Amino acid sequence: QVQMVESGGGLVQTGGSLRLSCTASDRTFNWYRMGWLRQAPGKEREFVASITWGVGSTAYSDTVKGRVTISRDNGKNGVLLEMNSLKPEDTAIYYCAARQSTIITSYAYWGQGTQVTVSS
Repeated sequence: QVQMVESGGGLVQTGGSLRLSCTASDRTFNWYRMGWLRQAPGKEREFVASITWGVGSTAYSDTVKGRVTISRDNGKNGVLLEMNSLKPEDTAIYYCAARQSTIITSYAYWGQGTQVTVSS
């Protein structure tokens, strides 16, 4: 079973930046859409951003739009998530996920998550 492997989380001060990276455990894995979701303590998991492989079409949640950029990491068959102007409310475990289907919108492949903590 293919898994997503995340890296780049950590502790940063308010207003700081972080870059998260995600790669598929199988470098030959063909995906249609890959993205990031996050879960803060006591809250439900929520969508952050995603991108398609072919056209590179992106989508962002309203809470991060303008502060976050998702891009493909073609050399590593994965994606990058650049996060700027971080706020304490961005603190969460960030999960990378991918799907191959162009019809079924739920993500089938997940990573273990990486912790992002923004101090005030």
